[in-house]
Amino acid sequence: MDNTALVEQITKTAVQAALEYMENEKHRKQKANRDQRLRNTKLLLKNYRSFIAHCDELQEKLSAIQEAETLNELHTEDYAVESIKRSKKRTMVMTRFIQQMVGVYRSMCESSGTPEDSRRYKIIDALYISDEKMTAEQLAECHKIDLRTVYKDINNAAKALSVLVFGVDGIQFD
Repeated sequence: MDNTALVEQITKTAVQAALEYMENEKHRKQKANRDQRLRNTKLLLKNYRSFIAHCDELQEKLSAIQEAETLNELHTEDYAVESIKRSKKRTMVMTRFIQQMVGVYRSMCESSGTPEDSRRYKIIDALYISDEKMTAEQLAECHKIDLRTVYKDINNAAKALSVLVFGVDGIQFD
């Protein structure tokens, strides 16, 4: 093998290794993004009751801020007040959106006709949404399933909700 052929072979091997590395890195980043969205969905669910309680008070607080602004009672910078108002409004919008997506998920589970989907919604509802909170252990006993199945149902429901909340970005393409 002459030097030209050897250099060509080394170049092909190096290019192939670089392409494989770039493809693996791309898949790793996509998986990290999906994992982050799943984590965020679970955080939204875990904090759902707090968001709902908070939103009930937000409209009153926003009205009070608006009144105080008109009466010139606030002695802070306008930027800080606007930032607070934007944050409160975003919280309200996001909470309403999550409520709608949970409703869509409930409809999907009810219309699927499978007992597993129905159970998944009931588990999510009891853990995170309904006024009467239940533990995973209580849900396992109530549904006569293993505790591990409860956690699998939570993960499957969170994956489905991630798609509803984040759209196509919540889907894992293999």
